[in-house]
Amino acid sequence: MKKVSIEMSLLMGVTLSLFLSLTGTLSSGHFTIPDFLLSFAVSFIISLIIGFLVPMHKVTSALDKKLGIKPNTLSARLFNSLVSNIIYTPVISFCMVTMAYLIATSHGAKLPYVPMLVKSLIITFIVGYILIFIFMPLYMKLVFKRNGIQPGSEPKER
Repeated sequence: MKKVSIEMSLLMGVTLSLFLSLTGTLSSGHFTIPDFLLSFAVSFIISLIIGFLVPMHKVTSALDKKLGIKPNTLSARLFNSLVSNIIYTPVISFCMVTMAYLIATSHGAKLPYVPMLVKSLIITFIVGYILIFIFMPLYMKLVFKRNGIQPGSEPKER
């Protein structure tokens, strides 16, 4: 299970960081390759930290059980995507907006922080939810297959 969690954290971390960094730098109106690469690197590190600290499968499974959501259903996918999005996206958005704000204001720009943060949270929450909903099951199938786990079964703790 540990290997599956690590692989999922890496795959989801790269995917979320890539798309959310691209979304953030494009929506700022000041896209540059160096800004995008810096954003991607910092975002990837943050998503890895979250992925290694938060046992996402245990969290979503416990919540599914508590709320009576049946595993491997559309409602479970919708709900688990929301839970993952709530855990990842606000932290990444807050860090990225704060970093961009500090860099911009250190160069003399006068920017309103709260509107920047709110705009980013709204955009990245929508994009993040869609990404998680699409990629998590695809990556799960890939990682399960690579590790010899039957799709639809629960991996055993090792």
